[in-house]
Amino acid sequence: MNAGPRMPGNRDEWAPLLQSLRQRRRDARAMGGEDKLGRYRTRGRLDARARIDALLDPATFAELGTLAGDSGVPADAFVAGSGLVGGRPVLVGAEDFTVAGGSIGVAAASKRTRLALLAKQERVPLVLMLEGAGHRPTNSLTAHRPAPNDLQALAELAGLVPTVAIVTGPSAGHSALAAPLSDFVVMAGQQAALFTAGPPLVAASLGEQIGKADLGGPRVHAVASGVAHNVTEDHPTAVTLARRYLSYFPGSAWQRPPRASGTDAVDTGPRGLEDLLDLIPPNSRRPYDMARVLDRLVDAGSLLELQPQHGRSLITALARLGGQPVAVVANQPLVLAGAIDVAAAEKAARFIEVTGAFHLPLVLLADNPGVLSGSASERAGILRAGARMFAAQHRSQVPKLHVTIRKAFGFGSSVMGMNAFDGQTVSLAFPGVTLGGIPAAVGGSTAKADEETRKALLDNESQGPWKLAGSVSYDEVIDPRELRNALLAALTVSSTRLSAPAEPVNHTGYLR
Repeated sequence: MNAGPRMPGNRDEWAPLLQSLRQRRRDARAMGGEDKLGRYRTRGRLDARARIDALLDPATFAELGTLAGDSGVPADAFVAGSGLVGGRPVLVGAEDFTVAGGSIGVAAASKRTRLALLAKQERVPLVLMLEGAGHRPTNSLTAHRPAPNDLQALAELAGLVPTVAIVTGPSAGHSALAAPLSDFVVMAGQQAALFTAGPPLVAASLGEQIGKADLGGPRVHAVASGVAHNVTEDHPTAVTLARRYLSYFPGSAWQRPPRASGTDAVDTGPRGLEDLLDLIPPNSRRPYDMARVLDRLVDAGSLLELQPQHGRSLITALARLGGQPVAVVANQPLVLAGAIDVAAAEKAARFIEVTGAFHLPLVLLADNPGVLSGSASERAGILRAGARMFAAQHRSQVPKLHVTIRKAFGFGSSVMGMNAFDGQTVSLAFPGVTLGGIPAAVGGSTAKADEETRKALLDNESQGPWKLAGSVSYDEVIDPRELRNALLAALTVSSTRLSAPAEPVNHTGYLR
């Protein structure tokens, strides 16, 4: 195509403008300078731009707001833009600790808000990499401009697009709040920490002398508080884990989860599970490792447990069954005999809400003596937490696949979705399961029942699933070796629903 006559002087007039742009970009991309970056890297850590490069597919990063901020504060300590993860678009932002301690300036705050608004507008996931000191004190010297802030915009993404926070170092105040507002939180190594206020402020305001790790490190948030989901050895493994997490989810609630295809479609067909007879003792009082059962049940290499150190009597995991991404909630008999405590109930409720918002079928494997009783459990709020878990699975609109493995008592059966008439696609049981409001021996004793009534209660309990199967409270009683194939068949029944156009199921977002 003829572009028209060439004006000889135009190119020369562009030259100084383009030279100025190149220099400004060079300054903005220098981050904290080679000295700071060198010290940072010698500690085995990736700088902000290297973290983004590690997350994204090669050569796909398109930066946003490169020239934002004041002179001398490159990119205003926040590198942001878009790219691809597994060939699918994402938005990403990384706090740059080598510039002003990664603090949030006025321009950086606008960039953070812009990213979250774009994620909602374009319906793509958002990944934030946190390592900063919160808002910059000098922000108060700038005139206030009424506008949505980044936390408001981030909260609006709940249930609409997947959100991930990777904590790569100490993150305090406003910065740290992005973690609990995200769907998935990874702490990269033992140097990662989250706190409302750092050790100096805690010492000044409360007189408490405490280090970063003890105040908000992985032992605090991945084990005790449950704010973080998983902990990795270092930065590279954290971004790899984030990529893997996103692979189970659609780009937004308007899409369906991506099925495995091509080289990723491994072990997607039917197969028997012969070794489950060795792994699971029929005696419900004997423990076993549910994680080993799940590893054999799902497609090979697809099991990703979330929050493995928190609420350990219950497993929450992402996996694939027949190439279909699924959400798994399973009691862990190795811990508290599988009883559901407050931490387990709360983590399960949020997991069900998050995965349900993005249309992942829910697989529930029950093997528990109930929700945890006792004074400590009551004071911790087990009734509230158990009720939230029950409500989450009841409200879930995805295909629900329930299996009672050995036992399910009282409210422990309800929170694990045992009722086949509660929207379940299938409700299954193994032979020999024991069921009831409470274990029969305990119930007879507490009710001060006579010997004949106690015997009747024990006999009723010993009938296992047969009575309920007779009334179609279970769809089927299966041989444990048939478990995978039975679940694959249930997913086939749901295939029309799973392939239908998706729409958000919860426009207001789920409880954080």
